[in-house]
Amino acid sequence: MGPPPHFPPQLRLLPPNLPWSRSLPPSLFPPGPRVTDPRAPGGGWDSAGRSQSAVRCYLGFMTPPRASRGDPDPAARPRVDLHFLRRFLKIQSILFPSFSSQNALMFLTLLCVTLLEQLVIYQVGLIPSQYYGVLGNKDLDGFKTLTCLALVLIVVNSTLKSFDQFICNLLYVNWRKNLTEHLHCLYFRGRIYYTLNVIRDDIDNPDQRISQDVERFCRQLSTMASKLIISPFTISYYTYQCFQSTSWLGPVSIFGYFVLGTIVNKVLMSPIVSKLVQQEKLEGDFRFKHVQLRVNAEPAAFYRAGHVEHVRTNYRLQKLLQTQKELMSKELWLYIGINTFDYLGSILSYVVIAIPIFSGVYGDLTPAELSALVSKNAFVSIYLISCFSQLIDLSTTFSDVAGYTHRIGELQETLLDMSLKPRDCDSEDLDEWDFDEASRSKVTDTAFLLDRVSISVPSSDKPLIKDLSLTVSEGQSLLITGNTGTGKSSLLRVLAGLWESMHGTVQMLTSFGPHGVLFLPQRPFFTDGTLREQVIYPLKEIYPVSGKLKVTHYIRSPSFFSLYSSVFPILSSPGVLYLSFAMESSARGFN
Repeated sequence: MGPPPHFPPQLRLLPPNLPWSRSLPPSLFPPGPRVTDPRAPGGGWDSAGRSQSAVRCYLGFMTPPRASRGDPDPAARPRVDLHFLRRFLKIQSILFPSFSSQNALMFLTLLCVTLLEQLVIYQVGLIPSQYYGVLGNKDLDGFKTLTCLALVLIVVNSTLKSFDQFICNLLYVNWRKNLTEHLHCLYFRGRIYYTLNVIRDDIDNPDQRISQDVERFCRQLSTMASKLIISPFTISYYTYQCFQSTSWLGPVSIFGYFVLGTIVNKVLMSPIVSKLVQQEKLEGDFRFKHVQLRVNAEPAAFYRAGHVEHVRTNYRLQKLLQTQKELMSKELWLYIGINTFDYLGSILSYVVIAIPIFSGVYGDLTPAELSALVSKNAFVSIYLISCFSQLIDLSTTFSDVAGYTHRIGELQETLLDMSLKPRDCDSEDLDEWDFDEASRSKVTDTAFLLDRVSISVPSSDKPLIKDLSLTVSEGQSLLITGNTGTGKSSLLRVLAGLWESMHGTVQMLTSFGPHGVLFLPQRPFFTDGTLREQVIYPLKEIYPVSGKLKVTHYIRSPSFFSLYSSVFPILSSPGVLYLSFAMESSARGFN
């Protein structure tokens, strides 16, 4: 054994066989703690009545300190660049895991539906030019036939458009499922969720990124899907049609218009992405403040801290609103650019058509024929411009998608990086639990063995404990006392594997479970579920050697209900009757 361990002056290891320890209430030292002090090898209470192969440690601890977040590096602010593209493609590999996946097949179905929709739209777009012809020639039969055809095309177009929206909504649900489950798989691997929320301070609000940012990302992306998937086909087809009617001048003018609009919107959109990321961070901080008060409402009430919390919550709100105002100011210029190019597109279509008309290309046509031709060519030019305008209009949606891509991508990269670290991704599966009787024989009397261990807070290099050599074994007990912040809880976190030690080695020589080591947090955690699920927590199912039937057997046993039936007639007051019904409900909760 190494030299005597060094503890701060406020922290002492007290052997529990001191005379004063026997006068303490039994609840302070429940039958279970067995911790051996190397300086007092014989200390401890009698372990009669307990399995000699088990070591049960009921450990309470406080919340660890966490470093405050600094301001982000301006050079690392999110932008629409190659880094964004890499993150976006990584997310797409999750949304579309293979070419035969359900999402890929739905995306292919969406492509087919949108192609049919565009075919019908083209036929509907030619209807006005045909109306010019039948009305100019006063053809009543042709007018009736054309009207019936127009009604049929409108119904078909409406149906296809509805299916388009329906498939986009299904894609949104599937995308959110795939992406959220992927992040959950990484987030709940080992103790990553603890490290990310408690120790690391570079990723703000991981819960918001998984729940809210993923939802908004998938929602915005689904609204863009049908427009993006059909754009190459519509642009190619209408470019060819525009070339047929206006020669090279029409397509070149429209393409130049689109390139100019793209450059302007790219310049206007870049500062919006970083500001959106900042806003989402402040949204999470503001929401977390309310959740913090909701969870700690009673302690705050004891402190009479309503006014202080009011001021601090309002401060977070003001920071959020100020950022939103700055974001809206930047979006104003983007909206001006989008609306300007939308209206310029309507004028550009007539300019493109006017050039061949005034140059005498269609000088041999009658006014009625010229009107029909102008209507047809106007539809082609306007629709081609509309295709480009839709892409420009997606700038605001794309800026949102870019912001969420950076937040989700940053979380994904962090989770993947942490999953490669053995300490963070250690398995917490049920294989670690000592379920069966056979595993008891493998458990030794010694649970933990510490050799010259030094401990510090993860956010600091200042040691709390130096050169601690300690053995935690069954049959021995140890009481650790000290003021707040002297390292009591830190020692337990190192034993549990939540923190790394600065120096030395920490060995866990037993298994985790009721026949090995259990850690009991100071603040109980009640998750969602039935009473039976609360009792067996953190197991997903009942303890295998007992089984659900054994638990329900005691609840349904004649002795239980005999006691219940005997007490029930005596309980006559409404308040006590309410208690009896609660007992019955609890029994049903184990089913």
